[in-house]
Amino acid sequence: MTRFADFHKRSISDRDGFWAEQAALIDWHKPFEQVCDYSHPPFAKWFVGGQTNLCHNAVDRHLATRADQNALIFVSTETEQERVYSFRELHAEVQRMAACLLDLGVKKGDRVLVYMPMIPEAAFAMLACTRIGAIHSVVFGGFASGSLASRIEDATPTVVVSADAGSRGGKVVAYKPLLDEALRLSSHKPGKVLMVDRGLSPFQRVADRDVDYAPLREKHLKTEVPCVWVDSTHPSYTLYTSGTTGKPKGVQRDTGGYAVALAASMKHIFQGQAGETYFSASDIGWVVGHSYIIYGPLIAGMATIMYEGLPIRPDAGIWWSLVEKYKVSLMFTAPTAVRVLKKHDAALLTKYDLSSLRTLFLAGEPLDEPTAQWIAQGLGKPVIDNYWQTETGWPILTIANGVEKAPTKFGSPGFAMYGYDVKLLDDATGKELTEPNQKGVLVIEGPLPPGCMQTVWRDDERFINTYWKTIPGRLVYSTFDWGIRDADGYYFILGRTDDVINVAGHRLGTREIEESISSHPAVAEVAVVGVADQLKGQVAMAFVVVKDAGSIPDDAAKLKLEGDIMKTVDGQLGAVARPARVRFVTALPKTRSGKLLRRAIQAVCEQRDPGDLTTIEDPSALQQIRDLL
Repeated sequence: MTRFADFHKRSISDRDGFWAEQAALIDWHKPFEQVCDYSHPPFAKWFVGGQTNLCHNAVDRHLATRADQNALIFVSTETEQERVYSFRELHAEVQRMAACLLDLGVKKGDRVLVYMPMIPEAAFAMLACTRIGAIHSVVFGGFASGSLASRIEDATPTVVVSADAGSRGGKVVAYKPLLDEALRLSSHKPGKVLMVDRGLSPFQRVADRDVDYAPLREKHLKTEVPCVWVDSTHPSYTLYTSGTTGKPKGVQRDTGGYAVALAASMKHIFQGQAGETYFSASDIGWVVGHSYIIYGPLIAGMATIMYEGLPIRPDAGIWWSLVEKYKVSLMFTAPTAVRVLKKHDAALLTKYDLSSLRTLFLAGEPLDEPTAQWIAQGLGKPVIDNYWQTETGWPILTIANGVEKAPTKFGSPGFAMYGYDVKLLDDATGKELTEPNQKGVLVIEGPLPPGCMQTVWRDDERFINTYWKTIPGRLVYSTFDWGIRDADGYYFILGRTDDVINVAGHRLGTREIEESISSHPAVAEVAVVGVADQLKGQVAMAFVVVKDAGSIPDDAAKLKLEGDIMKTVDGQLGAVARPARVRFVTALPKTRSGKLLRRAIQAVCEQRDPGDLTTIEDPSALQQIRDLL
């Protein structure tokens, strides 16, 4: 063990020496000649001259020592299926999928768009792409046709890999009609569509375009497909960021830097050991699914659980039953999921044997203190929040207990991670804020560390203008988040810079108000938005889901609770932060990945068009807000 402060300092002051050491955690076909080329800021090239392969590091290199250990564990509570693949079996299936893609004309550098539910074939497809040097672009399954079409147009895939349907909450979601419509809308027409037929939803095959996976796989049962060694800087995938307006932004990731970053994070942050089991309850359509369902755990020689289903079906103990059954060591989910579990019987947290579980990691939405305390006490396990983005691919802020044990602070994800030169800047002047508890924009000085985005796919100018030119006089990467750093070096995220409410000249982050309202014992969830106001410019409007809907029987009780919540905010933040109204709803509008649709709530409050709602989980949640207003 070393001091984390020294570890971090060295990663910045001796960048090349530090990352050369981390690079030894993966296999290289050809050694790199230069650790980092930052001769053209803000573009960073990592491990220049080196050649490696992401699939080799995730699968092939484990065959010598753990071929028969669990690699991929598929569990679907939707279809009542469980399948376990050893590294040897995963290796065989990935080669079969790779042979199918080669058969359909995919070459090194070609894009393959993956539009799939959480099934093993989706993992095979991603690994097969990186095996042959193709670039995968995974689109969250169930995205509507328009969103899918825009991503097809931007990625220009040679082949699309899809399935007949997914399932959610026992309801079949047919993918094929959505895909057919997207392909009709798209100006780019892929040559082939490889279809996995799960038997959930009958579908029409398009002649000369659609190919059934099962018979093609049979043809290639014994086909061997070697890994294609690619340059470290060769793109491994593109992933489109959610919530973008206009043309979607394709985050482009490299190969070598990403493999090293994930290997290092599994060691220093997650402390995963080869032979153990990792359970990330996310989706491969999001960055967590890429980094910590597919690549990270496998690179570390761990088994990874791929789960199709809800956290509350058949009951709210399903996840913990899987922890017991597969002896899960490390678990990763979103605060949103924990808030869902919070509405159910807490006894389910202790019903199963969780002795194998060391740590629960959370990321996605900011983690409020009451939720963190509820799950930490309920499980009796450490809960570590972490903060990062699709763009970075691995945590920016968290606790690296693999380097030095450190206590968590509720409400804070932790420290700046090694490799990230994080600063807080005044957004108006670009001046660095160095005193404790000063509020500024969280930025990263270039170069971005390994594993972060290389650029926006086919749009270097957009990469520079979107991320690097937002602070006056500084070429720094903006996270677009407000933060403060306390005297101990812990960061607290206060909300998006574009979610700032300006109430009579006072700048307030929605996150600060949400945190305060969340501390009220009756509150399960809250969303705060700034709404235009003639007198004050903007006022805060809060929408609250209570822990027990039955505890608000009438208007008088609602009025009392609204007053109590306002008093809570007054006491913690001052009257300036008090919401103009607190409204009560049974659900908040969210994307399918669990992010609050604050923009849509704000638009409805201001009687504007909420815009693109293709990612919304439950449209009735937004309708509730409309009806209230």
